[in-house]
Amino acid sequence: MSLLPEPGPIRTLAVATLVNTVGSGLWMASSALFLTRSVGLTVAQTGLALTLVALVSLVTSTPVGYLADRLGPRGVAIAGLTALGLCEVAMVEVRSLAGFLAVAGPMAVFDAAQRAARGAVIGGTVPPERRVHTRAYLRSVTNVGITVGAALAGVGLTVDTRGAYLALVLGDAVTFLLAAAVLTRLAPIAPVPRSASGPRLTALRDRPFLAFVVLDGLLATNFGLFEVALPLWIAGRTDAPRWMISVVFAVNTVTVVLLQVRAARGTDTLDGAARASRRAGFGLLLACLIFPLTAGTTRWLTIALLVAAALVHVAAEMWYSAGGWGISFGLAPEHAHGQYQGTYSMGHQFGQMIAPAVVTTLALGWGTPGWLLLGAAFAVAGCLVPPVVRHAAARRPHAADAAYSASSS
Repeated sequence: MSLLPEPGPIRTLAVATLVNTVGSGLWMASSALFLTRSVGLTVAQTGLALTLVALVSLVTSTPVGYLADRLGPRGVAIAGLTALGLCEVAMVEVRSLAGFLAVAGPMAVFDAAQRAARGAVIGGTVPPERRVHTRAYLRSVTNVGITVGAALAGVGLTVDTRGAYLALVLGDAVTFLLAAAVLTRLAPIAPVPRSASGPRLTALRDRPFLAFVVLDGLLATNFGLFEVALPLWIAGRTDAPRWMISVVFAVNTVTVVLLQVRAARGTDTLDGAARASRRAGFGLLLACLIFPLTAGTTRWLTIALLVAAALVHVAAEMWYSAGGWGISFGLAPEHAHGQYQGTYSMGHQFGQMIAPAVVTTLALGWGTPGWLLLGAAFAVAGCLVPPVVRHAAARRPHAADAAYSASSS
């Protein structure tokens, strides 16, 4: 895929994603300080609030994905982004924990809706053989947008006044509304009528698919390992300078922007996607073998090992993402991409929710044995993905179109 896609749905999705994720970068960089320094929440209240909001998003992902299928994913995506923008405007009036939850709770539902709908839009407008590449391209765009937004947020964080924080919040609101406007350029996607027989939320009854979602969620804890445990490890257990934290994050971001599409090659089939997930598990194992070595090395060797481990980790991260996209699209019936994308995201969200507690306990609390245990868990989860996906594909006729070889391993 070229740097800029040809005019059409992929370009429209890319522009909307870039605009929206600039706002995501604004919020991600400033939300904690906005809530503590401007709204007046304590650190404990902030943590509780963000956890509750994440839970709301988790439990509503599949139902709102079902609505995207029934009502049409284009309309649901536009409505979700518009509602997010209006709620973000209301955020400027928040003065308490209850007020934040009253605004952020619905926002979690709207965000889950637009995310599931976006996956269904890809499923409804992009040929099967291009869907994973499209998701990979959009992930590269996402990293660019978040980086730009976080850099812009630095201005407001430096000013450190309520007015500056409100400006960042309103900037996020504008990006939601602009992204919704961009998506109106998509052609309407016809809603899929509900089958007269069978349950509504079929994805939640699809046990083989749920087994994959659980494994994918376990692998998703690698984000918490990198974003939470590694900075604390570098600062407290190595002699590397603190700026190495920024270096490893930069290595991750730049690599994803440049190589995510390439890493997704071959994952447009269930066979290739499952093998990518397995490679991700072994890659994460290797990273978990390298990172603890830095506790006993000197400065320049420590820096070299950290960069090497960061590169191994980001390769595994890209394989993990591409594998999950290929499997989630390949196992979903064509009439249910919304709810299957919503259910798939549940595993990812759950993994990210539990990651901070799990990875800090093991990597920081247990040291090297904890790193080794994490690596072994990643490898086992990755190795289990191919047989689980093979079993799931054998239970659904449409999966034959996804080109999964029953004899593959």
